[in-house]
Amino acid sequence: MQMGGIMGGFYRISEWIWRFFYINILWLVFLIPGLIVFGFFPSTAAMFAVMRKWVRGEPDIPVFKTFWASYKKEFIKSNLLGLIIVLIVYVLYIDFQFIKSSPSDFVRFFHLPLVSVLFIFGLVLMYLFPVFVHYDVRLFQVFKNSFFIMIMFPFVTIMMGVACFAVYFIMMKIPGLIPVFGVSIYAYAISWGANLAFTKLELREEESKEKMESEELGKNEA
Repeated sequence: MQMGGIMGGFYRISEWIWRFFYINILWLVFLIPGLIVFGFFPSTAAMFAVMRKWVRGEPDIPVFKTFWASYKKEFIKSNLLGLIIVLIVYVLYIDFQFIKSSPSDFVRFFHLPLVSVLFIFGLVLMYLFPVFVHYDVRLFQVFKNSFFIMIMFPFVTIMMGVACFAVYFIMMKIPGLIPVFGVSIYAYAISWGANLAFTKLELREEESKEKMESEELGKNEA
């Protein structure tokens, strides 16, 4: 259905509102098969798999089919990823509480470095699920790739952080939006930024490959 002008704009906006609402509902519903705890990370991975398609120019994919396929495929692996995330967060939390309650000035000296680690981990965390659904790699590589992409594209990372803060600000101002769009809007903002970084990285790799082929061709001609 093609519509132009103002009505076409309203139609496209309403279509995207429905998409965000629908994927948000799917995310909530599919927490249940995993008894919430074991459903959280597969459902989140499945949502990011759908978002990946959307930000890469495939808005008309079968949402439920794509979501369900990813949910089943990544159920175990995404829960392992989630377990690692939870363990890291737990260790950082324990360290933070230990430093906070310690009477030793020497121990308290580590407060600032730990805050820096928490901040960096938070930035890496934004890339984890986009990297997880974009690259077919092992879990260690997911963390490694997320860290290096975060470092390589600081402007994109800052944009993602600002977008997440903006979404948080809006949700706090209008709490009624949280159960309707609370997760899906965050996921889309993060997926859009991550896809921008992936595209830049792919262009760099392609340019590097072309340069190497050109140099190799020059050597052969010589």
